[in-house]
Amino acid sequence: MRAQVFHGPGDLRFEDVPWPTPGPGEIVVKIEAALTCGTDVKVLRRGHPVMIPHVPTVFGHELAGTVTAVGAGVATVREGDRVVAANSAPCGACPPCLSGRANLCEDLLFVNGAYGQAIALPRRLVSRNVVTLPSNVPARRAAFAEPLACALLGIERARVESGQTVAVFGHGPLGCLLAMVAASRKARVIIIGKAGWRFSQVQGLRIGECLDATTTADVVAEVKQLTRGRGADVTVDATGVPEVWEQAVAATGRGGTVVFFGGCAPGTTVRLDTRQVHYDELTLVGAFHHTPDLIRRAVDLLESETLDPDGLVTHRMGLADVGRALDLMSRGEALKVLIEP
Repeated sequence: MRAQVFHGPGDLRFEDVPWPTPGPGEIVVKIEAALTCGTDVKVLRRGHPVMIPHVPTVFGHELAGTVTAVGAGVATVREGDRVVAANSAPCGACPPCLSGRANLCEDLLFVNGAYGQAIALPRRLVSRNVVTLPSNVPARRAAFAEPLACALLGIERARVESGQTVAVFGHGPLGCLLAMVAASRKARVIIIGKAGWRFSQVQGLRIGECLDATTTADVVAEVKQLTRGRGADVTVDATGVPEVWEQAVAATGRGGTVVFFGGCAPGTTVRLDTRQVHYDELTLVGAFHHTPDLIRRAVDLLESETLDPDGLVTHRMGLADVGRALDLMSRGEALKVLIEP
């Protein structure tokens, strides 16, 4: 079969690889839809020792498709089932897993391979993080389950409630999904981004109010002006830029919560106004990845159309064009690109 194979930072090759066959407990899924992700852009640029511990490997991690082969002992799915697969599987036995925080699993198994015609899913993933799709959810929408589950975790970490104001710093696809989840909880949403093609696309989606950071010398003051001087009840950084982490803290009102969703480069530090954090009783939380429960809840939201992310797909391309799709994303000229093998 044909696949996009990651050989190391900056080295993505469109190659022939063997068609997968399932071992015991495994399944093979013919991929019908894959989505590009900002994480793919970062990993292609600098690698990732946890998500991609071995190279070469087939790249990509957001996918949906149809089961074409089932290994011995698999009882949860059968050939012909339409499924969505998460990109990881927790062990279920370590202290974080047993305490309900499987996203922090001490032995989290990552799976890549969305940018190929088919993928063999390992036993642990099949048993914990493969979800059968309802008939009314097309593969192109189901592939959003993984990033949507990440956004659900971020908003749940903040305990967002109806009537609150949520300021999302970053207007990329995950910033938009975070905003959509907050809006689905009837929160007021402010998306902070920068003028350009992608920002115009986001404005057209009407997820929430959009603040162009390039039109003001003080983004924090602008957020406070939009909130009658209080600041937002919840701020979320979806950029992974340390200066924006600091802006998110500064723009949070008394008793508010800051969610650090966007991951900064290793070794990054940020400055905190300790007086604000202490006397305003701010809650600062990180948000990483997703859990099997959140993957299922994401599929439920997509099935019910409580949340419709279709507008985030700005381009459709074939498998041979993944490199060009990721380049468009890196230049801010695409939100999500649908890859149809």
